[in-house]
Amino acid sequence: MPRGSQLCYEDAYARSIVGTVVAVEADPAPGVVLDQTVFYPGGGGQPPDTGTLRREADGTTWRVVSARKSAGEIVHDLELDFTPPATGDELTVEIDWPRRHLLMRTHTTLHVLCGVVWRDYGAQVTGGNMEPGSGRMDFEFERMSGELVGEIEARVNVELAAEREVRVSILPRDEAFAIPDLIRTKINLLPPGITEVRTIEIVGLDLQADGGTHVANTREVGPIRVTGYESKGRINKRIRIELGRP
Repeated sequence: MPRGSQLCYEDAYARSIVGTVVAVEADPAPGVVLDQTVFYPGGGGQPPDTGTLRREADGTTWRVVSARKSAGEIVHDLELDFTPPATGDELTVEIDWPRRHLLMRTHTTLHVLCGVVWRDYGAQVTGGNMEPGSGRMDFEFERMSGELVGEIEARVNVELAAEREVRVSILPRDEAFAIPDLIRTKINLLPPGITEVRTIEIVGLDLQADGGTHVANTREVGPIRVTGYESKGRINKRIRIELGRP
């Protein structure tokens, strides 16, 4: 499938598009593949989008409860017990934008957190996850304290308020892997054999390989707070964050 047909990777702000059904799955649940879509299928700790599909011919609407990648295509999973659209149907594809934008803000915050911890403490990431408006990251810290966490929170908020531009790039594999510290996770999660690597740069702070959606500038995030921290092992410490209003 051409890259331009999966618009979430190039334009995270695209909310809707008209697409044509090219395949329909019936088992184990109804799923639809379109020639183009704005849905993000999930990955890297970011949940998939939800939203709607609306048939232009008669106004019939289906709720998309999730999306996923299958054989390089994005499958839109529909509610159970509803007859799916047919191949060839023209549909208006629309994501739940408030939820997506909140996830974009959350994802960018986690990259800022990762950038601050790497820059100031040299700790790698061992895991992470997010929900709209909150998330957690695990780092290789031997010790964690309320004082250290308060310091990290303050530094993250300084970087968010610095209005740093967030840039998306697609780099040839060799060029990408020549960048020092491009992979911040303890384990390299990039699939072997890929020819291109998508990167997210928070200008002046962080550059990582990443497949998710992000805001265009850290000013969209607003202040955050650390809501907790805990030990997940001898050198594995978890930090939980929550977003405030932008």
